[in-house]
Amino acid sequence: MLIRTGLEKDLPALLDIYNDAILNTTATFDLVEQDIEERKKWFSKYGEEFPLIVADVEGEAAGYCCLSPFRDKKAYQKTVEISIYVSKHHRGKGLASKLLAAIIPIAREKDYHVIMAGITAGNDSSVSLHKKFGFEYAGCFKEVGFKFGEWQDVLFYQLTL
Repeated sequence: MLIRTGLEKDLPALLDIYNDAILNTTATFDLVEQDIEERKKWFSKYGEEFPLIVADVEGEAAGYCCLSPFRDKKAYQKTVEISIYVSKHHRGKGLASKLLAAIIPIAREKDYHVIMAGITAGNDSSVSLHKKFGFEYAGCFKEVGFKFGEWQDVLFYQLTL
């Protein structure tokens, strides 16, 4: 397995990973599958300022991690939000840990101050993963998303770099 920068050729695999999360998990609050054009637009937001890395397994993107703006206001410019998604075929193999271990030094190099993680309550494996890397509980937004017929809480964890 290799951790590398995400490339446009990865988009079909990244789309499959994300659409599976939409349909089967509360990791995202998107409710409708995306198409390749939507993923291309999403992909265009990443690059020098906001990195997107992938876990490459035998030439295919098996998971990805990215840093995005946390909020639009200028005072938040040194705070980013992290997202990590792993293919259902590669979960439980340590890819998320390797992605997180790789993105934190990148965030430091880019002089970010805080990484925020929004984790839907009940996703204990994601909470454990983030805690393992030093993220601390920062609060809970109660019942802010409605998915799979239930109100979902979002837990916020943060890592001060």
